[in-house]
Amino acid sequence: MFVSRRSFIVPGVPTFAALLRGINVGGKNKVPMAELKAALESLGLEDVVTYIQSGNVVFTSSKGSAGAVAADVERQIGKAFGVDVAVLLRTPTQLKKIAAGNPFLKKGADRSKLHVVFLDGAPAKAKVAKLDPDRSPPDEFSVSGGDIYLYLPKGAGRSKLTIDWFERGLGVRATARNWKTLGKLIELTAR
Repeated sequence: MFVSRRSFIVPGVPTFAALLRGINVGGKNKVPMAELKAALESLGLEDVVTYIQSGNVVFTSSKGSAGAVAADVERQIGKAFGVDVAVLLRTPTQLKKIAAGNPFLKKGADRSKLHVVFLDGAPAKAKVAKLDPDRSPPDEFSVSGGDIYLYLPKGAGRSKLTIDWFERGLGVRATARNWKTLGKLIELTAR
């Protein structure tokens, strides 16, 4: 695990958590975190921090909208590492709202079995309605805006509720993180 320390954050400058899809998984899309940090700093992003090898980056940026920043990060990763990855951004407020809104926590679910699928936008209600809730028993999911809560009692590796399945069914780009990683991202984005 690699975590670099955050420096002083300038008040009023937006902080983002960037969630990269599909890097350093199964020997594919290799992106060393130290090099990723340097590549993002070369874009003018500040206070860049990476967390574990699976593509979690926290930074501050006053360079345009979240969408423009995400597009810049995607282009930079493609240019620097030759990989095409989706980059989804969340603000500290959004991360806290996601954590507070988990319906499975309210049912007393084991936190080690919880995951969040982050989407690049809220899917159409008609597409959400077509998702099969019984695809992978006893696994459960709950779509909330641009995020999906997962409860995977037998573990993520055994579930049929995969990122690819959600992307195909909902027509969005997605990436997932476990509950522990969500907590760490909230901590890293705190001011």
